[in-house]
Amino acid sequence: MEHYYYLHTNGSLIHKRLRPDLSDFVVRIWKLDVEDRESGWVLCVEALALGANKERIMELKKKWKLTDEDAQEFVKRDGGLILEKNDNGWCATFDDIANAECGYGPTALEALAELAKPGTTRKGK
Repeated sequence: MEHYYYLHTNGSLIHKRLRPDLSDFVVRIWKLDVEDRESGWVLCVEALALGANKERIMELKKKWKLTDEDAQEFVKRDGGLILEKNDNGWCATFDDIANAECGYGPTALEALAELAKPGTTRKGK
């Protein structure tokens, strides 16, 4: 079953059963397939990177059981990324040594979102 989420310009991440119409208030639309965990990860990472309300993203993360361990599997499947835990939290980087961009955060999701913020180059899929 498919669901849609869209990011409103005010930072709200809103669920719709049908695809929402584009408007000046819609930053981005995601299609969520509840049988595909990757779509949940992509939605949460990209929405947080684009300024969605962090509390809402963390609520969905908990609801969908997007754990730090699960993030490791997401990164393996996506390809082109490295995700490591250190004493200060999580670090996400591209696996291309020439690309020195990285994202840091207390959770794997937040590190991936930092890396995905506008201005970074998405590699892999």
